[in-house]
Amino acid sequence: MYSILDIETTGGKYNEEGITEIAIHKFDGHRVVDQFISLVNPEREIQPFVVNLTGINSKMLQSAPKFHEVAKRIVEITEGTTLVAHNAQFDYRILRTEFRRLGYNYERKTLCTVDLAKQLIPEAESHSLGKLVRSLGIPVSDRHRANGDALATLKLFKVLLSKDLDKTIIREVTRGETLGELSQRQLRIVDQMPSATGVYYMFNKYKKIIYLGKSIDIKKRVNEHFTSDRDICRYLQKEARKVTYELTGNELVAYLKVNEEIKRNPPKYPVISDDRTLLSNPNGEDQSSSDRYSLAGKDVMVLDKGREVGERSAILIRNGQLKGMGFYELNHQIGNMHILESILTPLQGSKEVLQQVELYLTHKKVVDIIEINSPN
Repeated sequence: MYSILDIETTGGKYNEEGITEIAIHKFDGHRVVDQFISLVNPEREIQPFVVNLTGINSKMLQSAPKFHEVAKRIVEITEGTTLVAHNAQFDYRILRTEFRRLGYNYERKTLCTVDLAKQLIPEAESHSLGKLVRSLGIPVSDRHRANGDALATLKLFKVLLSKDLDKTIIREVTRGETLGELSQRQLRIVDQMPSATGVYYMFNKYKKIIYLGKSIDIKKRVNEHFTSDRDICRYLQKEARKVTYELTGNELVAYLKVNEEIKRNPPKYPVISDDRTLLSNPNGEDQSSSDRYSLAGKDVMVLDKGREVGERSAILIRNGQLKGMGFYELNHQIGNMHILESILTPLQGSKEVLQQVELYLTHKKVVDIIEINSPN
């Protein structure tokens, strides 16, 4: 998880600058999941050249919040993330200075897009933000304003991530998220995992499954296993030699697959609840509530996202019982229910599994639920 950061300041003597504007975009590697943008009253004079550069003047900041009023929000949005900025040393120093004035020691892992660009785009004539994004054809507006520069940095960072074939960025971030450092073997395993929904399997040196689970972000979950201090994770850290995965396209299929796999290929270590449950009881609702979607006695096919474009997942329920799951191509198969049923993998779900499926269908959206004719 990254916090793409840009700060505008008053200018002035070293370590006496104040923040006039800040923009933070919390980025999970695929999309922005949170953001914070605000002018800040620096309670000090803004240097004339800064006013000319940014257009921010003291009058604009009279009613803006002071830093201590936004400090908590900054801590919260950047918690557990790596700060990413163009010339990160400057932005991080300014941020830490402001927090020190409040008596708070603010520490985060940082990545500098200047340094990364020099490694990954060495041929660029200039690695200044403005010239670099223009050379890459990245549209940018509101230059020298916090949000404009933060968005430009975000777009640049996406380019750098795609160019990072040697996984320099993920290695740095993965190391920074742990108390110690991952071994080279663990780093290679994490690098090979997708940030996608599916099931993963951990093997020991004897090629035996020691653990399996599901996640909407397999890379993140495997990394958590390798960095957590939970007892079971310590065992996995010592024994895991290989991790494989199967994409499912959605969490419902991943959940059903994990529970089926546990019955057929029980792992050495018990699967923790996060890796084998689908939904906790939302908002403390009674699971027997009459407004819950019921599969009792129904013959339906639950359709949802597949593993790739042009594919759907299908879960077959006959007489209220789970019977099969699989995938089909959009351009054929769905028109012939007999063919569709024939390509599904047989499935037998327990009462508890069926209840979880009903809860999922109550509180989550799927592509479609279609009624099917009972076999003669």
